[in-house]
Amino acid sequence: MPGRPYVLAETTWQTVKNTAYEVAVLPWGATEAHNYHLPYSTDTIQSDYIAAEAARLAWKQDARVVVLPTVPFGVNTGQLDVKLDINMMPSTQAAVLHDVVHALAHQGIPKLVVLNGHGGNNFKQMIREIGAAFPDVFICMLNWYQIIDGEAFFDEPGDHGGEMETSNMMHIAPDLVRPLSEAGSGASRPFKVQGLREGWVWAERAWLKATVDTGVGNPAQATAEKGQRYLEAMTQKIAGFLVDLAACDLDDLYE
Repeated sequence: MPGRPYVLAETTWQTVKNTAYEVAVLPWGATEAHNYHLPYSTDTIQSDYIAAEAARLAWKQDARVVVLPTVPFGVNTGQLDVKLDINMMPSTQAAVLHDVVHALAHQGIPKLVVLNGHGGNNFKQMIREIGAAFPDVFICMLNWYQIIDGEAFFDEPGDHGGEMETSNMMHIAPDLVRPLSEAGSGASRPFKVQGLREGWVWAERAWLKATVDTGVGNPAQATAEKGQRYLEAMTQKIAGFLVDLAACDLDDLYE
């Protein structure tokens, strides 16, 4: 069975050399605990699926998009004491991203989308610096979990291993989801300091102190059907963006 031509990991040189790709998509996940019922690869699996599905929809509209292999490690400096949560420092991420862009620039791929699926990752400043070094590559980023309002699809979306992520994983990889009877409540402990608690002051959370079971958000009402509806709406929106980006003239980007 032939591989999907829009997924680089499944694609051969025969296809690649004959395809004029306009947009590369780099999914970026993490390796970290997600309550008691979801796998450590949750962020990576979701990002990988979302990127490939959005590319599939875009490809059907003749947008030549290619999804690069998903990076499985994210910034987890607040979770260093959580066993086998694997941290990648922002400086390491910047080096990896730099080298990917260097290759794309050398090969004439003009546009890159970093598709992020982990809240600890923040690529904006990296893109500013790397973009200045490689002006021939247009670099942008999106956080897939911020594209669609989760309140429209879930009773209590949650922040980490809650209803939204659990529903997504029930749809994408049901065999990796443990029974909800095994899941923790996803209860979390807010900061005592008012500004931090209200969110207008930011500090990194010490995960084992801020959570009970490493989750943030109650997964009890999660269903595969909720995940399917949410993912369909979100990947369709991303696909529309990829189609527009593939077609756009970078020298005529502003109205």
